[in-house]
Amino acid sequence: MTITTTIRTTEDHATNRILHGDCIEAMRRLPAESVDFILTDPPYLVNYRDRTGRTLQNDRDDNWLKPAMAAAYRVLKQNRLMVCFYGWPRADDFLDAWRGAGFHPVGHFVFRKSYASSAKFMKCQHEQAYLLAKGRPPLPKNPLPDVQRLFYTGDALHPTQKAVVSLVPLVRAFTLPDELVLDPFCGSASSCAAALLTGRRYLGIELDETYHAAASARMQRVHERIAARRFSRGIPTTA
Repeated sequence: MTITTTIRTTEDHATNRILHGDCIEAMRRLPAESVDFILTDPPYLVNYRDRTGRTLQNDRDDNWLKPAMAAAYRVLKQNRLMVCFYGWPRADDFLDAWRGAGFHPVGHFVFRKSYASSAKFMKCQHEQAYLLAKGRPPLPKNPLPDVQRLFYTGDALHPTQKAVVSLVPLVRAFTLPDELVLDPFCGSASSCAAALLTGRRYLGIELDETYHAAASARMQRVHERIAARRFSRGIPTTA
């Protein structure tokens, strides 16, 4: 069986791929208002180090934060949404960057975890993300609860790897099939996998060479699984 990955384009820029490089520069090369939804988990500006010693680039300073959010605002279509995870110790900085770019908060998600990622003054058993609007997006037909479950992944591919199953409800709630989901800080490409598995297109951007390679390989595996499933059902694997 021959498996073919179909690449779609938004004007002159390919989709269903993971770009390697600085997301600010990459987004500046994208057409304005070409993205239907942004789902992303950027560095939290907390100098994070996991139990194996892995760190994240640009997690110690916020020089990138305002330019990145301004670039994200430019590429997002009018009257559409972004879900952006953030670290609560730097919430003011993130809110300032979002509002400065033009976004306005319209919701807030708490993702509860069954485990504690750290324990100091309290056990840390949740993560959080803002739902941010450009313009006046229509209300979803089936609004999500603002408390969601964040399943543990084991972080094999990335030190802050999110579970695809936890991101799928966001993609389904805020996009339609075949629309384009962008993740400018794609890490292990969980958001891209959630997009592809729900019949959406994706575009990921990752700065770190190691994580870019892992994300690209992961998405190739997802494409191959989907193509094999279609083949087994007698559905053409090319478009």
